[in-house]
Amino acid sequence: MKEFRVLSPSAILGYGFPKESFEEGMKRHPDVIACDAGSSDPGPYYLGAGISFTDVAAVKRDLSIMIPAAIEAGIPVIVGTSGGSGATPHLEINRRLVMEIAKEHNLSFKYAEISSEFDKETIHYNLKEGRISPLGPVPELTDKDIDESIHIVAQMGEEPFMEALEGGAQVIMAGRSYDPAVFASLAITKGFDKALALHMGKILECAAICALPGSGSDCMFGYLYEDHFEVETLSPARKCTTLSVAAHTLYEKSNPYLLPGPGGRLNLHNTTFKQVADNRVAIAGTVFEPTDGYFIKLEGVKNTGYRTIACAGCSDPILISKI
Repeated sequence: MKEFRVLSPSAILGYGFPKESFEEGMKRHPDVIACDAGSSDPGPYYLGAGISFTDVAAVKRDLSIMIPAAIEAGIPVIVGTSGGSGATPHLEINRRLVMEIAKEHNLSFKYAEISSEFDKETIHYNLKEGRISPLGPVPELTDKDIDESIHIVAQMGEEPFMEALEGGAQVIMAGRSYDPAVFASLAITKGFDKALALHMGKILECAAICALPGSGSDCMFGYLYEDHFEVETLSPARKCTTLSVAAHTLYEKSNPYLLPGPGGRLNLHNTTFKQVADNRVAIAGTVFEPTDGYFIKLEGVKNTGYRTIACAGCSDPILISKI
């Protein structure tokens, strides 16, 4: 049976993972190591400031394990939403780390970097042409909003990753990305079903959060077949159940059956979850429904104020005893 294997080290690059779990994943001979590196959950500050919400030393630790292992195995490493938010300065953070790791480990590989930041002129033009519409209950975008923006990024789908992979890239650092695309892109280039590849990516992007007990700092493994996919924990302390995996499929979604993304949506009305081993669940039946026209989500940020931190000390023992 045709099979494609994916190793997901952690929920977000820099969250860390047990080396034992990672080594278990490598024993299963993955076709790709993929990891999401960011989120909009921490709010707009990090996108605007151009800094990462994850510790840079922790990110380097994760990459220092992932990249040498992938190069030795002859498989690619794919990272989406680099630096936490995926704008140009965030990509620069990860690029610097990749170059440091290559030098320290004496590695040579083909590196690809995919930008997701748009210049304001392009956004102005598309707004004028009527190609930008509100996503949900938010006001219409204005030229003033664009002018006041510090960074504007677009959540890319799998196509830029596929192009980089077809060009022979071994390490890919991408800007703001649709999380499942990072995990699904290589599988789609190899002819696997897009819906199943993206749905598997939707689960693997948060690594062991879909397990019991859940953790964003532990590895997960995915097996993609022609008519279904399976997810498996790599730590003996965790296991996947139909309930935990199905529940995670609903994670961060306004509709439990329709999951929108770039170019279309996943329809889960006929999706099934089956326990096939104590720590392994099989998923089938998901379909992809393309939209009329290809849409991507824009994320922009503007300066609305400054953080102020005041530090105070007290040495009064009476006051301290009452705190």
